[in-house]
Amino acid sequence: MSSHPVAETVASLMPRAKAELTELVAFKSVADFDQFPRSESEAAASWITAALRAEGFEDVAVLETPDGTQSVYGRLAGPEGARTVLLYAHYDVQPPLDEAGWTTPPFELTEREGRWYGRGTADCKGGFVMHLLALRALKANGGVPVHVKVIVEGSEEQGTGGLERYAEQHPELLAADAIVIGDSGNFRVGLPTATSTLRGMTMLRVKIDTLEGNLHSGQFGGAAPDALGALIRVLDSLRAEDGSTTVDGLTGDERWQGLQYDEEQFRLDAKVLDGVGLIGSGTVADRIWARPAVTVLGIDCPPVVGATPSVQASARALISLRVPPGMDAAEATKLLQAHLEAHTPWGARVSTEQIGQGQPFSADTTSPAYAAMAEAMAVAYPGQEMQYAGQGGSIPLCNTLGALYPAAEILLIGLSEPEAQIHAVNESVSPEELERLSVAEALFLRNYAAG
Repeated sequence: MSSHPVAETVASLMPRAKAELTELVAFKSVADFDQFPRSESEAAASWITAALRAEGFEDVAVLETPDGTQSVYGRLAGPEGARTVLLYAHYDVQPPLDEAGWTTPPFELTEREGRWYGRGTADCKGGFVMHLLALRALKANGGVPVHVKVIVEGSEEQGTGGLERYAEQHPELLAADAIVIGDSGNFRVGLPTATSTLRGMTMLRVKIDTLEGNLHSGQFGGAAPDALGALIRVLDSLRAEDGSTTVDGLTGDERWQGLQYDEEQFRLDAKVLDGVGLIGSGTVADRIWARPAVTVLGIDCPPVVGATPSVQASARALISLRVPPGMDAAEATKLLQAHLEAHTPWGARVSTEQIGQGQPFSADTTSPAYAAMAEAMAVAYPGQEMQYAGQGGSIPLCNTLGALYPAAEILLIGLSEPEAQIHAVNESVSPEELERLSVAEALFLRNYAAG
């Protein structure tokens, strides 16, 4: 770590940061209120509200967004005539999935082998703590040289668009000269990376019905149309023999021009089992950053334990389609729906329901803000030069902000490097990354103010 005064301040603040992240991680703030109590998300929003007020933020408010969730906003005044920077994070998290698969409890921050484990440590409660550290370090070293707005979202993981709709209804609220989205990650621990593109996404439920009710497979099997069998056929139609995504009318041969991802390193990062091949064609970067990718997220069908010898009358699946830059998510949704309907066999009845959608994003890396961030990263990561990478995930708010504020410069940094295993069991954050990126953000704000 650099011996820069800002870096020294951040280092001294790390024990406090760990204590605060421990408190934040303890909230089970999953914005799926059918499975998790709304009170957990509201408590997390209250915690963030108090944290902003304690830092001297004004106009702190809990925003009731159209999807029924809460986002937290605050404004910190800088010098007169200074630029305005918006800092973004989200406090909602993914469900813990298989809690038995966690080595330590998912909602208890636990230090193990130099990393802090817990749901949301990297994605993205740690991102909010990163913003706090950067601002505290600047206050201790001459003050915050820009006007700062902070927005902490409550439903990013659900893709239900609450904050996007709220921002569109209140376009002045998040207006800024530059926007730092603290929800991506370095390409590798210790390699400073700005995310320059995001894939968008669409999510569909598909339901297939063939019979008025389940039937005895001995009496009717072989002639009665099996809804689960039909669904399996439909899902299989979404992939070519090599595993590439095949949605009728959707191109899949785009190339990634930036930082490349070594295939063996990807296998290690993804924890691919020995002897199992990767899917798709082209480079790994092509596949995960530049091309569409379909994933079957879940299937409603009888579990193996307790299953009866029945022909299934209905079956349902949840499907995600990641949409690369240059492709319209709404058009991709229509193509996916049409594909599912066209490939449903036996005249079975098929219906689709859109659950969420977000457009892909591509940043202008030639902007002054990127130069300011590159200079800051060089100090926070001595001997390293900032790299540009894509990210396979989506942050729908980026496009909303880009449309509302076309002159704003949008930068994506964060704590979700591969070892963080976001969205999986045993999510963790590297405290060294939290420390270095907090330094980088603080120095970025100083550089950007002076630019």
